[in-house]
Amino acid sequence: MLQGKEEGLGEGKTVLATSWLSFPQVKGVPRGTPLGGNIMAGKIKVGVLGATGMVGQRYIKLLEDHPWFEVTYVAASPRSAGQLYKDAVANRWLIGAEIPSGVQNLMVEDANLAEKAIGKCQFVFSALELPKKEDIKNLEAAYAAEGIPVVSNASANRWTEDVPMLVPEINYSHLDVIADQKKHHGWDKGFIAVKPNCSLQTYMMPIHALIQAGYEIKRMVVTTLQATSGAGYPGVPSFDMIDNIVPFIGGEEEKTEKECLKILGTVKDGKIENAAGPIVSSTCTRVPVIDGHTACVSLEFGDKKPSMEEIEKIWTSYTSVPQELKLPSAPEHPIVVRHEENRPQPRRDRETEKGMACVIGRLRPCNVFDIKFVALSHNTKRGAALGGILNAELLKAKGFFDNL
Repeated sequence: MLQGKEEGLGEGKTVLATSWLSFPQVKGVPRGTPLGGNIMAGKIKVGVLGATGMVGQRYIKLLEDHPWFEVTYVAASPRSAGQLYKDAVANRWLIGAEIPSGVQNLMVEDANLAEKAIGKCQFVFSALELPKKEDIKNLEAAYAAEGIPVVSNASANRWTEDVPMLVPEINYSHLDVIADQKKHHGWDKGFIAVKPNCSLQTYMMPIHALIQAGYEIKRMVVTTLQATSGAGYPGVPSFDMIDNIVPFIGGEEEKTEKECLKILGTVKDGKIENAAGPIVSSTCTRVPVIDGHTACVSLEFGDKKPSMEEIEKIWTSYTSVPQELKLPSAPEHPIVVRHEENRPQPRRDRETEKGMACVIGRLRPCNVFDIKFVALSHNTKRGAALGGILNAELLKAKGFFDNL
């Protein structure tokens, strides 16, 4: 790990620059292809559901020039259907760069009609936003029933017991439940995999690293400071955000306290069985930051308690399957520890490892529990579209898109 100095960021910056954009090119091998793995004959054709929304747009931009995937199908509400994509998002393209040229002239289809995707893409990313979660569940199931796997950013299927809720570094073994899911529904090629709530990405990897190292975590108190982009577009009214903090985000505290138990759970008898702990108490707030969720975390260990030095060693050495497979979007260092007393900060640290790292600072003893720290992640990259892309890369590397 290189230590250096980055302009405007001060001493102690860990210099990390890994994504599929920065891997060295091997002649004749697509950038991001794991060395020793199978070289793809062509890119997999993918679709984006909810393509005109904020998360859908982020998917489309991040997939531009991806070494494995190519967007060939876009779908949205009936209001946008029948228009060229560039016209459907005219005056409301939110990402800040040009619409990818390969997507501009794609015809937007009605996302409610799953059969429209047949033959046009091999799997879909779901960024669906509908008033009723049951409608999203039914629509994602309709695509799976048509033989089209769904890699979802939506929350509707997170608590479906045979649907894996993936953080690839943590619970890659939950992919084992997909065979049971397909059997249960009678699906041949289709299936559904989801990602968890964006705020959990901020602290779940350091939690998992400690548990994996043999240190039981009994209780955890977490306070999240969540960016406005997490509310989608147009987001939170400026009158609520300027000179203000909103101490409530609907549904977030329940997600924070319960989703971690599924992520840490095990596959048993064709479904995912939640872990027994840790017990989590959370407070979720909305703060005047555009991108980057911050969490203040306190942990109580079981009988075995690590030293501060050992905790840092566990975190800085933490890697997992995405790093072993050299997945194109995987960070080389999933956890980055900073030592400045005033870090991490959203504006300075959210882009660490191309927005895919958990950045930790202010590790110190806790007078109530055992330790406390501050953690940060990029909510619209690791916590949303790029996290979904990493899930798809894991599924591809593990053979789940073979023979589509």
